[in-house]
Amino acid sequence: MLTGATRGRHALVGALGLGLALLTTTWPVRAAQPFVIVTNWTAQAEQGGYYAAEAEGLYAQAGLDVTLRMGGPQLNGLQLLLAGQADCVLVGSDLQMLQARAAGAPVVAVAAMFQKDPEALITHADVQRLEELGRRTVLVSSAARTGSWAWLKSRFAWDDSQARPYTYNLQPFMADPALAQQGYVTAEPYALQRAGVAIHVFLYADLGYPGYASTVVCSEHTLSERRGAVAAFVRASAAGWKRYLQDPSAANARILQANPTMTAEQLTYSQGRLRDLHLVTGGDAATGGIGVLTPARAQATLDFMASAHLLDAGQVDLVRAYDFGLSRAAGVMP
Repeated sequence: MLTGATRGRHALVGALGLGLALLTTTWPVRAAQPFVIVTNWTAQAEQGGYYAAEAEGLYAQAGLDVTLRMGGPQLNGLQLLLAGQADCVLVGSDLQMLQARAAGAPVVAVAAMFQKDPEALITHADVQRLEELGRRTVLVSSAARTGSWAWLKSRFAWDDSQARPYTYNLQPFMADPALAQQGYVTAEPYALQRAGVAIHVFLYADLGYPGYASTVVCSEHTLSERRGAVAAFVRASAAGWKRYLQDPSAANARILQANPTMTAEQLTYSQGRLRDLHLVTGGDAATGGIGVLTPARAQATLDFMASAHLLDAGQVDLVRAYDFGLSRAAGVMP
């Protein structure tokens, strides 16, 4: 018969044995899910939140192994998405997504990290209001022709005879004081000011332009088959943007590594514009969280596009074109 002390020793030995067994057992480790995102331009501050999420381990914490593939002017992200070469892509504006939907592409917007589109019109300093531009020539990229340029025409009664191609070369604008040109409020003004050119910058969003920017777009197939991974990506990316606006140092180091043509000075300027103009944290993000999409905003964009004859509103079902739930569920407040 075992005494109480003997039973205690046996229990201790058994517990120790179980503990050693647990320590020496090999438990399966759940691998991070691969996730490919194609950005809408080469690495820069305008993608800073995604690089912050990567650099600071936010994607890894969300169970994702994210590959950030740089975009650029010659890369069509939506085509890559539909070809299955990316899980999601960033598009400059949700207008592009709606046009793709109208053409029959099964794409869905799941978040918009820029509540205010950074697109702007840049004029020489003599123009105080865009109404004063009159019949001057405006340099416009091919992508903007079916987006922001259509909005400018309707807003200021301009027409296509005023538009000439913008090739991302600032020299024509610098050489001709009568020209105006498109640009990002976070980018071109920095180079022009460094060159000593006195300018005015008119942010479309502050004039009523409805579109989102840095819009995360996925295919219907990816959203159906990998909804959990997409939700994790949206949430971690929103957290990355919050972090980037607070402290961009880790992300900027990654950006400079990925894009040798970028400079630390440009990144500092651009991050400051993103922060001070509330491009990420303004609008509905203040109450709905970073990246949030709302039905009212989507409807306003669709209404504009229909009025500008960019699409037939009957071609697009907003409930299928936007997933409003994922961005709101992320819940990352500014």
